[in-house]
Amino acid sequence: MNLARTLPVILALLFFTGGCAEFQSTSAPYNPPAYRPKNPSNVKVNVSISKQMVYVMEGSKPLLITACSVGLPNKPTPQGKFVVVEKIAHKRSGSYGFYTRANEIIPASAGKRPAGAGWSYVGYPMPYWVGFSPGYGFHEGDVWPIPRTHGCIRLHQNAAPNFYTLVRIGTPIFIAKNQPEDLLYADKYKRPLDYLRPNPPNALLISSDWFKTLRAPHLIDD
Repeated sequence: MNLARTLPVILALLFFTGGCAEFQSTSAPYNPPAYRPKNPSNVKVNVSISKQMVYVMEGSKPLLITACSVGLPNKPTPQGKFVVVEKIAHKRSGSYGFYTRANEIIPASAGKRPAGAGWSYVGYPMPYWVGFSPGYGFHEGDVWPIPRTHGCIRLHQNAAPNFYTLVRIGTPIFIAKNQPEDLLYADKYKRPLDYLRPNPPNALLISSDWFKTLRAPHLIDD
């Protein structure tokens, strides 16, 4: 058996099926409902920086309300009016990731290649990418209760596929410190605890098997 090839698959099964009790103990269920729009052209997205919440709306009707993580104070999420400019389900970062050589895996930003020959860059996985400005987008990732990202907007693994499905190229996005929906919804929705889990093994993060375990979208017909 080729251990180098099978290890990422084994790790993926452990991570995503709960084969490790450590993951189970810190992963409370988080499944915000998502509703299919009657008119997709009327869908818009409001993002609250202060509450770290995303509201996908069709007129005044919420289609998806979910917690998110936004940018650190020194790497803030841009505010203003945007539109969806690209959608890439199996996206990898062009800025942050790993350099690999044989069995070596070194976390590093792109362009900071370790000394020596034979290194290859593999970007950090950013599934269900929805880009709205050069270098910025929504994507699946751990959702912290404090600003945590380099400016992107992270969504829980159960929310990201539904968000990806609800928006399309040209969907309006409004990002501001506060949103009108904050008063109605922000404090009523629990936040996920996925950020408490240990980081996945680097061998899994650089493997294509990471994308084979993504959740499928599920929209409710209302």
